[in-house]
Amino acid sequence: MKFHHISLRVADFAPSLAFYTQLVGLKVVKQFEANGGNVAYLADETDATEVELIAMPGGQNFSGQGMFLCFAASDLEAVHAKAVAMGYSPSDIRNPEPTAKYFYVYDPDGVSVQFREY
Repeated sequence: MKFHHISLRVADFAPSLAFYTQLVGLKVVKQFEANGGNVAYLADETDATEVELIAMPGGQNFSGQGMFLCFAASDLEAVHAKAVAMGYSPSDIRNPEPTAKYFYVYDPDGVSVQFREY
């Protein structure tokens, strides 16, 4: 079985789309309006990672804790600097062991996103 995609219900479409395209680096592969709201499918350069953003008026949004999304970064320091420049408040870069180097930042809806260098 293959994991296909994750869907995130977002409160404000434009800031979420900017976060995932400009900071994470995903590309829009499909975007449309539906039922008075907006939907976008985003993917990495290989189309292996897919995130769906859904903004529907009066719809349910993510409000939980205890989960995070993790994206691989080839230049962690550059992504961290970009997160700061874009006005986000990322954690410090952590390096608790030789094979673990990462930081966290919250997306506009409070979803915890980890960037990790492998």
